[in-house]
Amino acid sequence: MGLIDLHCHILPGVDDGSKDLEMSLAMARVAVKQGISHILVTPHHMDGTYLNHKADVLQKTAAFQTALTTAEIPLTVFPGQEVHLTGDLLKALDDDDILFMDEGGRYLLLELPHSGIPEYTEDMVFELQTRGITPVIAHPERNHGFQQEPDRLYDFVKMGCLTQLTDSSYLGVFGDKVEKLTSKIINANLGFAFASDAHNFKGRRFLMDAAFNKLTEQAGEQVAQQFNKNAKAIINGDDVVMPEVAKISAVKRKRRFWLF
Repeated sequence: MGLIDLHCHILPGVDDGSKDLEMSLAMARVAVKQGISHILVTPHHMDGTYLNHKADVLQKTAAFQTALTTAEIPLTVFPGQEVHLTGDLLKALDDDDILFMDEGGRYLLLELPHSGIPEYTEDMVFELQTRGITPVIAHPERNHGFQQEPDRLYDFVKMGCLTQLTDSSYLGVFGDKVEKLTSKIINANLGFAFASDAHNFKGRRFLMDAAFNKLTEQAGEQVAQQFNKNAKAIINGDDVVMPEVAKISAVKRKRRFWLF
């Protein structure tokens, strides 16, 4: 099993990610070189700028898979959406306009506004859970609300949410503050999977191999393997192993000693 990318804007011409098929195929070749075998394509949906309706994403993902096969790129893509938290979400679910991370409709990739955590977020999480849906919070380390109050992420995980961390966050692409918070989330067992959130070849790009190498070095091979197993479980709609989580503020920083 190769690496599984749960969040990627590789679908051509649908949002602020890949601009055309040529770029998408080039991105796919990079992904494969990094060991990625499966990608959940997640164009923005209902974020105030982009609407990528379920039927359209299904059709475009199938067309992209055909293009990948024709180009002999060994990559499997699945249709999905990065669903923005909005008051219209429940109506969109009722209208069958939402794609899940798995075919059975168990896991939903949920993006909160970057500026913070809306007051109704807990209520929306509860409403989703009553429908049998588990929210997977996209890149919480880049959300200003979690940056200001990291322990709120613990509260959401205790409610039953999962989280998806971004590989480039862990590697410092978004700055030292985001990198440190990503590490703290991992150390508190509040991170469940890596994803690229790749949009292009520059800032938000594929760095999955480097992120997993760093995770193996800092947290151990078992943790790195579990991250990818979690991604596979989410894609398949299976149970995700829930570790013993902790509040970020309660995790003591590991002391390092120099030996001479």
